[in-house]
Amino acid sequence: MKADALHSSSARNRKGPVRTCVGCRAREQATGLLRVVAVDGASVPDPRGRLPGRGAWLHPRPECLDRAERRSAFPRALRVPGPLDLGKVRSYLAAYGEAQQEGVGTVPAPSFTEDKVDPS
Repeated sequence: MKADALHSSSARNRKGPVRTCVGCRAREQATGLLRVVAVDGASVPDPRGRLPGRGAWLHPRPECLDRAERRSAFPRALRVPGPLDLGKVRSYLAAYGEAQQEGVGTVPAPSFTEDKVDPS
């Protein structure tokens, strides 16, 4: 009976996966972080978490991105050789910041994925 009580209480306290920001190294729920993946030598924001490949997690704040860039954290976390272009992540964070200031709350997912092929 005691084991059942422990199991149910741990399930109640679970809020989702916890990830570490590559910039500030703080642990937080994955829902509060932005997933970033490497695509063709560039880092690409993946707010929906649907892009394939290894992901690195980042607070959606420019200071965390700056710190991660200074530490060369993205190539290490994504396990890719050489530096990554962070332009797409920077532009996403700028749009995210503007949306937060306007009170919109969400930013549409970027269209950085490969072109779709017409099935016909």
